[in-house]
Amino acid sequence: MMELSGILGVGVVALGMVLTPGPNMIYLVSRSITQGRRAGMISLAGVALGFLVYLLAANLGLSVVFTAVPGLYVAVKLAGAAYLAHLAWNALKPGGVSVFDPQDVPHDSPRRLFTMGLMTNLLNPKIAIMYVSLIPQFVDLDKGHVLLQGLVLGSVQIVVSIAVNLAIVLAAGTIAVFLARRPSWLKVQRRLMGTVLGALAVSLAADTSGPA
Repeated sequence: MMELSGILGVGVVALGMVLTPGPNMIYLVSRSITQGRRAGMISLAGVALGFLVYLLAANLGLSVVFTAVPGLYVAVKLAGAAYLAHLAWNALKPGGVSVFDPQDVPHDSPRRLFTMGLMTNLLNPKIAIMYVSLIPQFVDLDKGHVLLQGLVLGSVQIVVSIAVNLAIVLAAGTIAVFLARRPSWLKVQRRLMGTVLGALAVSLAADTSGPA
C-alpha cells in the first residue's frame, strides 16, 4: 500500500504548479475569455488527453529505469528542485504579466480547440519535467509495484490539475474583471505561489534520504 505522504506530496506539487502561470493556463484563460466557457472546456479536454499521454509514456519507461538504477533518484530529485526554484523565481520576480489579461485571439472550431489544448500540453516543458523529475521521487521502491505507484501518483496530479483548470475556465471572465479592478490581489497570488514553490524546492534539495 502506498504511503499517504507520497500522495499528499504529489497533490501539493501539482497544486503549486497548476496555479503557476504557464502555457496551459494562458491558453485556457485566453480561450475562455475571448470565446466563452464552452471553448475553454473543449480546450481543457485536449489538455486532459495530453496528461494521459504523459502519464502512460513516463511511467512505462520510469518503472524500468528507477527499479534498475535507484541511484538515478538523486539526480532526478535535484533536477526537480531546480525547476521548482525556477518557477518560484518566475512567480516572484517583478514585472510579471497577469494571465487574466491575454491578447485577443481569433475564434477556432471545436476540433482545433481540442487539438490546440492537446498540443499545448504535450509541448509544455513544465508538464514533461513534472512527470520525469518530480512525481517519480514520491515512488517508494521498497514497496514494489513501481509502475502501479507511478500511475496512481500521476492520476493524483491529473485530478488536481483538471479540477483547478476547470474552475479557472468557468471563472476566467469573472476573475479577469475582479483582478482588473484589484491589481494588488494579483501580486499577492503570485507571491504566495512563488513562496510555496520555493519552499518545496529547498525541501527537496535538502532531503538527503532515498526515494520517499
